[in-house]
Amino acid sequence: MTKPSTDPTQKTDIKISLIGGHRLDGATLHERTLTVSVIGGADVDLTDLDIPDGAELRITKLSLIGGVSLRVRPDVRVDVRGLRLGGVRDTGPTEPGGPTVRIDAWGLVGGVSVRRD
Repeated sequence: MTKPSTDPTQKTDIKISLIGGHRLDGATLHERTLTVSVIGGADVDLTDLDIPDGAELRITKLSLIGGVSLRVRPDVRVDVRGLRLGGVRDTGPTEPGGPTVRIDAWGLVGGVSVRRD
């Protein structure tokens, strides 16, 4: 992830596939990422990424079928939004402050699973 800046033009990464998901890690992401697929989820590993306190990393997932599997450090707050048939599994911190990863998951089938390492 690039460092937050005062520049209002933040870089957005876009990943598109018809069939098959995306594997993302901290080295390949910027402040915003959009991943789109007809069938396929997103496997996101952010355990090696140092997200500064107060910063927000935003990932948007659009798919008909496919959820999000997210790995983060124990101190990272995860904010999940969107509409999908599938739940959210996360037992991490919910208080404001600290680093935040925001997942906007839009699709028919697929939940969001958060694993903390």
